Amino acid sequence: MKRVLTTLVIAAAVLTLSATRTEMTTETAATSQAKPDKRVHSLRVLVLSTMLADAGIGEWGFAALVEVDGHRILFDTGAHTDTVLKNANELGIDLASIQEVILSHNHADHTGGLLHLRRELAKKNPTALSRAHVGRGIFWSRPRGTTEGNNMIEVKPAYEATGGVFIEHSEPVELYPGVWLTGPVPRVFPERNWPSRSGPVKTPAGFVEETIPEDMSLIFDTDQGLVVLSGCGHAGVINTLEFARNRVRRAPVHAAIGGFHLFQLDDKKLAWTATKLREFGVRHLLGAHCTGIEAVYRLRQLARLDRSTCVVSSVGSSFALDKGIDPLALAR
Repeated sequence: MKRVLTTLVIAAAVLTLSATRTEMTTETAATSQAKPDKRVHSLRVLVLSTMLADAGIGEWGFAALVEVDGHRILFDTGAHTDTVLKNANELGIDLASIQEVILSHNHADHTGGLLHLRRELAKKNPTALSRAHVGRGIFWSRPRGTTEGNNMIEVKPAYEATGGVFIEHSEPVELYPGVWLTGPVPRVFPERNWPSRSGPVKTPAGFVEETIPEDMSLIFDTDQGLVVLSGCGHAGVINTLEFARNRVRRAPVHAAIGGFHLFQLDDKKLAWTATKLREFGVRHLLGAHCTGIEAVYRLRQLARLDRSTCVVSSVGSSFALDKGIDPLALAR
């Protein structure tokens, strides 16, 4: 009988201890969730490829240097093989210390400089641009008659031959504290920000309409709100911002930077876009590449921004978390 009682006492003690641990774990988890996530404190995005050029060479393409809390990332690589390298040199920027490169999607005006940059910078630093982040679908075939429409299918083995590695993402990932790569963005709103005659793409499930499914953007979570960097925004600028607010933090959008493929939108669609930008609290817009010059001016008016907060980007223009947009002389 004593043994039974002893066993019951021990069992009760174990259950009590277990319950206490569970309560502590639950309390710790609740406390952890109550604490704000780590945020980005220092951020500067400098445009290295777009159509207008205050310094360097303009082209139909996009690339930007990201400097965030001590980390450096190259976002897209421009169209022509040497544009980004020449522009960086003219601006006095050394790209050789950058290991991470992000390719927003497969189009050549964003990927054209990858191989040249990797080969040239590796002469100084073997790890330069040796890790390329891409979205799922970037290597899918885009047959165009008798030719292949996706240049990334040829780029892949050539880049890997230099020692470079592709890292493919199918969902959001936090690269550094407060720095998120969206992965492919769900198309919740009916934005069609891609070429209407782009042909099919061969997915694992078969041929479907080419919507550039791998399109992805960078999100920075700051105390001022979210900052979004996009290459073309083929997933739709509003889809991208909504996804960022759902997956990272339900916060106002402090800044939207890069290409958003709005140059072909009519007034009705631009008005809808501006309404959503206001709804998301967008305070700064640096529109580069395919955003379109007229579209930027229309959004400035419709989204109730001004000349200092809504600007057409040029090579060398930038956005800094502590200073806002520096448009340089051309777009000032």
